[in-house]
Amino acid sequence: MNNKKQGNSFLKRNALSLIVAVILVAVYLGLHFWIAGFEIGGTRYKLNNYYTLNLYLMGMNIILAVSLNLVCGITGQLALGHAGFMAVGAYLSAILTVKFGMPFIVAILAAGLAAAIMGFLIGLPTLRLKGDYLAIATLGMAEIIRVLLINIDYVGGASGFSPIPKLTNWTWIFVATVGTVLFAKNFINSTYGRACISIREDEIAAETMGINSTRYKTLAFCLGAFFAGVAGALYAHNFYIIQPNVFNFFKSFEYLVMVVLGGLGSITGSILAASGLTIVNVGLQKVPEVRMILYSIVLIAVMLFRPGGIMGRKELSFSSFKSKKERGKERGTSGN
Repeated sequence: MNNKKQGNSFLKRNALSLIVAVILVAVYLGLHFWIAGFEIGGTRYKLNNYYTLNLYLMGMNIILAVSLNLVCGITGQLALGHAGFMAVGAYLSAILTVKFGMPFIVAILAAGLAAAIMGFLIGLPTLRLKGDYLAIATLGMAEIIRVLLINIDYVGGASGFSPIPKLTNWTWIFVATVGTVLFAKNFINSTYGRACISIREDEIAAETMGINSTRYKTLAFCLGAFFAGVAGALYAHNFYIIQPNVFNFFKSFEYLVMVVLGGLGSITGSILAASGLTIVNVGLQKVPEVRMILYSIVLIAVMLFRPGGIMGRKELSFSSFKSKKERGKERGTSGN
């Protein structure tokens, strides 16, 4: 009897986690079979290569937007160097797999670690700066990395690094994307995440309470750089060639737009914005001559009606779908 009660209690406590896990497994398996192709009643269903490529790009954009949100949205630092960390991860992973024949998983982890170390070396001195000064410093860092890559013949210089084997597949994209989101969620709810949020709200007050702002800002910067490096590795092994000019200022700006559009400080917002903008880009491919104009109009319209971003600082949860009356009843019950 006691075992039955304990089992019911366990299910109630972890109902939300179990539902999310079932949904994730269903999404993974559904898209896995759709990408590979399957037959029903003699008819073959398969996601074509164009949409598969954009599905992969959506996953990478989610990783980059969520990781940048740790720096800009959670810690409140304006950084414009995300493309530089992505470039470090892309090139290092390509060198490890092409020139040294290392396994893909080793290349991904090494790419993330190298980007994190680069983030530490750059973040420690520059994160003492604030606002526009920090943005300019991180932008300069990304440009230095790009120019260095252009002038290094070992990685192909301006013509790019090739050939890179296509090792990125749906499983890698799914695991990296879900892993990034889960890590970011747990980080925000941890002591470290709360310290970063307090710095965002009022850095002077946080320091008065004994929080070492430079330490926590550097930590968030390194974590954001790590996941940017991982995304860079996935990006490099999804294409035959990578070129330094791909990782320019506009790339960093693109991810910043996703974070701002989704809502600074909201993981859900970053996911929605990264997914939405990827879909908008795909939809506008048929009208390339006006694509950027329509793209800009979409962004302006969203910012006019939702100046704080799509989600603001809120997160999507199951309680969001309940009415105010139901939420009030739950609070009243819990209070008793």
